[in-house]
Amino acid sequence: MTHAPNSRKEETRKRILSVAARAIRSHGYEGVSLVEVMKKAGLTHGGFYAHFESRDALLVAALDRASRDVAAEAALVTRQRASTEVSEFRCLVEVYLAEPLLGALESGCPIAALAAEMPRQSAVVHEASVASVELLIAAVREALPELHRAAASTVTASLIGSLQLARVLGDNPKGRALLAAARDSLIQRYDTPTLTQ
Repeated sequence: MTHAPNSRKEETRKRILSVAARAIRSHGYEGVSLVEVMKKAGLTHGGFYAHFESRDALLVAALDRASRDVAAEAALVTRQRASTEVSEFRCLVEVYLAEPLLGALESGCPIAALAAEMPRQSAVVHEASVASVELLIAAVREALPELHRAAASTVTASLIGSLQLARVLGDNPKGRALLAAARDSLIQRYDTPTLTQ
């Protein structure tokens, strides 16, 4: 019975993080309001400090949650689609540069949403941002065919930049065309078929 209060507190924390993870992608780090996050989580602002020691602590946890959510979605799609015809790298590119992300700023990779703000954050948030970027590069490196793994940083930058620019153009034919061109280019350049032995 002593687990019930902790379980309730943990569920409340997860609810706050879910809201905050969407908020940082929609509004950026600076646009995250503790009052709004708590309100959307169905809680009062006064209860915030029972779950997080500071706003920076929330931003770090929200970035981690958003990154884990995207990684889990990419892994699920890869498991569903990857086969001898569809590589892990192709799945990653198609998930990262999916058309629905043009109009859904609260979804998708938090790095694409936050990259311009990351260098201007407090030391603790900046450190978490760097770690998030490094994890994304590592995930891209792992998905790339072995022949191209040295290009992981370049491919990651292409993914991030393509999503950012397509969102600037908007959820319209121009934005969709940019995403399609980026997907096609990355897949054509780096998706080397696996050689059978």
